[in-house]
Amino acid sequence: MSSITSALTGTGTSLSVRVPSPTRSRLSFGAVSQVKIYGTQSRLPGRRDALSDVIHGCVVDALEYPTEKRAHRFFALAPEDFRYPPGRSDDYTIIEISLFEGRSVATKKKLYALLFERCETQIGIAPIDLEITLTETPRHNWGIRGAPGDELGLDYKVEV
Repeated sequence: MSSITSALTGTGTSLSVRVPSPTRSRLSFGAVSQVKIYGTQSRLPGRRDALSDVIHGCVVDALEYPTEKRAHRFFALAPEDFRYPPGRSDDYTIIEISLFEGRSVATKKKLYALLFERCETQIGIAPIDLEITLTETPRHNWGIRGAPGDELGLDYKVEV
């Protein structure tokens, strides 16, 4: 709600308008998951868009995440900078997802299953070549848009 005051001065009328900023509890939170994707220089760049679409679709479906929110970063590594376990191929890909805590174990397992299945069928990355880690963080450990995460309103549920 705005507060409007007017005052007369010796030279005319002056209008002063003060519109308070919204309270932090009513701010809408942007992306509450950050995704990092690591892979080889020989494979990752050509799969970037497809991987982003698959990962985002899985996050939307499993975590009931809003479709418009996506924050993905890709790291294509030289062979000397990306050592992976024996039995893996140049398709070896690591997906790290940082997100607010609160999802159930069943929800996280659904996310893993969707990622393994869709990365294999839509991109050709076998489950043996895919590693997924979730890092859950308390909301108060996130800072975004000038406020701590626990002071921001969300336009979706975390506890799924």
